[in-house]
Amino acid sequence: MKVQLFIPCYIDQLYPQTGQNTLEILQKVGCEVIYNPNQTCCGQPAFNSGYWAESKALAEKFFNDYDPHIPIVSPSGSCTGFIKRHYAKLFPNETEKLALCDTVSSNLFELSDFLCNQLKIVDLGAVFPHKVTLHRSCSSIREYGLTNEPERLLSQVKGLELIEMEESTTCCGFGGTFAVKQTDISTAMVAQKVGNALATGAEYIVGTEASCLMNITSYCQKQGLPIRGIHLADILNAK
Repeated sequence: MKVQLFIPCYIDQLYPQTGQNTLEILQKVGCEVIYNPNQTCCGQPAFNSGYWAESKALAEKFFNDYDPHIPIVSPSGSCTGFIKRHYAKLFPNETEKLALCDTVSSNLFELSDFLCNQLKIVDLGAVFPHKVTLHRSCSSIREYGLTNEPERLLSQVKGLELIEMEESTTCCGFGGTFAVKQTDISTAMVAQKVGNALATGAEYIVGTEASCLMNITSYCQKQGLPIRGIHLADILNAK
């Protein structure tokens, strides 16, 4: 199966190894992966900050960078959820673009969803002998619609012990520019999230969103805490 790889900004700029691991996972399960090096931001930061004209320009570039008829896979429920739920708002009176939004949406998948529900693969032969707890990010469950896909994949990782934390679906406090504009509230939220994770005795907080994990790991490092964030793709490609 041919698939197109969509790597979000945070991963491209800050966590390139997660992008590499995503590529290797897709190749491991038999996909022929197409990567367009001209790809860039999907436009979500601009959209969420009210700059819809700039977001629309990036949406149009996204349409040019990908073939809408070939599956597009990304290690992010946030970016894929944004495209699925909000791109159409940028083209309210453009019939052809709205049809294109529908086509892209039907062929756009977050990594764990693609593995579990499209390929029907949950065991990737990964080995990760650590205790982990799962942060279920706002965007992945509320916009994209993930359910138990990350848990199904983690349950097959050899040596891994998954421990449920309290309020696993509560926001970590990142929220894009929210963390900058409302720093005190954001810090209180991530402190609560990390406190719940620490209470499980886990060594890692695993998630599907690099932006959430950046927020969580930065707080842990600043406070000198013995836990850090890790992307699901990094675990699934661990040997």
